[in-house]
Amino acid sequence: MSRYTPGEVAQRTGLSLDTLRYYERIGLLDGIDRTPGGRREYSDDDLGWLEILRCLRETGMPIQRMRRFAELCRDDDTIAERIALLEQHDQSVREQIAMLQAQRAHLRRKIDYYRAL
Repeated sequence: MSRYTPGEVAQRTGLSLDTLRYYERIGLLDGIDRTPGGRREYSDDDLGWLEILRCLRETGMPIQRMRRFAELCRDDDTIAERIALLEQHDQSVREQIAMLQAQRAHLRRKIDYYRAL
């Protein structure tokens, strides 16, 4: 299994070092290994977890819901709750996409209007 420094993780995930520390402080990241010198050392599993956190955040999930999801993921008996939470978020993302498509259509109409002048 590969091990990564915080800088390598930041580069691979696009998350800042401040975000990594914040996620650990609020409980989104837990169990991060440390070197004998006390420096954080991330695993491939940690990178995978950060990918889903980044996806959730970039698609607009509030931090509080992300914390709830992280909490659920620490308990093997919560699969149904995890699915429900992700399905709710998926619905929200679908609604955001529909709204953005409608707004884009509006912009395209305005562009066409100005080009016709």
